[in-house]
Amino acid sequence: MKIASVSSRAEAFALTRPYTIAFGNTAAVENVILSIETTSGLTGLGAAAPQPRVTGETPEACRAGLAEEALSWLIGRDIREAARLCREARERLAGPAARAAVDMALHDLLAQHLGVPLVELLGRAHEALETSITIGIKPLEETLSEAEEYVARGFTMLKVKVGLALAADLERLARLRETVGRGTKIRVDANQGYSTEEVSRFFRETASLDLEFLEQPLPAGDAEALRSFPAEIRDRIAADESLLDEKDALSLATPPRACGIFNIKLMKCGGIQAALRIAAIAEATEIQLMWGCMDESVISIAAALHTALASPATRYLDLDGSFDLARDVAEGGFLLENGWMRTTAAPGLGVRLA
Repeated sequence: MKIASVSSRAEAFALTRPYTIAFGNTAAVENVILSIETTSGLTGLGAAAPQPRVTGETPEACRAGLAEEALSWLIGRDIREAARLCREARERLAGPAARAAVDMALHDLLAQHLGVPLVELLGRAHEALETSITIGIKPLEETLSEAEEYVARGFTMLKVKVGLALAADLERLARLRETVGRGTKIRVDANQGYSTEEVSRFFRETASLDLEFLEQPLPAGDAEALRSFPAEIRDRIAADESLLDEKDALSLATPPRACGIFNIKLMKCGGIQAALRIAAIAEATEIQLMWGCMDESVISIAAALHTALASPATRYLDLDGSFDLARDVAEGGFLLENGWMRTTAAPGLGVRLA
């Protein structure tokens, strides 16, 4: 079960709906698509979506890390040693998105070799979970129109980006709750856009809106500021940019813990193997897990879903990163019905190049 070849290519994906968050505007993204083939004819797929503003990994560095010559050390290696190869990738590759692409392709191959969906190999804990779908920062009427469109498509869980102006955010959220009613869940992501005083005001003035939680309200380096909030607020804060790897997870979980929810993204931590280490910390410290994403191909969304469904600590999904790509290079990977995501019965990740 030896690796015969490795290849990669960069793909530019336009978004059908460009969006704004607290630290920038996005209209198109680049993913690096990785293929690893074995001598027996199997192909494992991976995808990398680097985020320089979050992890420091540039698209140029990601492309270089996944170039054929950079991954020549994989040629001739046995896919049954996938765990060892993933550890070696961590030592050889500096960028977490590049590591994630190698890691998921290796896991894909091992599960295909065994003839089972990856989630079964990892140890399934959930059959399916509901994902949120994201509304960027935009004028009130556009926010309400987009929300109504998503509800009409069957989604009952919305994630709303905020963080540029608290007063406007509060008005948008109040009007959004009026528009979608109590049957639709709403979670909020500030992308580091608030001060400690604004966080306190946010929770005070949205108490009647029945919001699930507030994601990353403070700058990533302000874990101690998070600890200054009372427990009832910290329990409803999710760490995103503050949580890159298991060292961050240990730091955030140290009593008094800085938050009640971890947002794990494969592109931040470096892949499935690293994500499961963070998930184990969350489970041990009774922190709930949300699994998020960047704007990504169904390849890496499927990898995140398989991993999410294998953790008992998973409570939330935010895996909408492929929904607004104008095109993709792959298909399959998961089933989506009224916002609920489940894996397919196909072995491995269940994805194939289109």
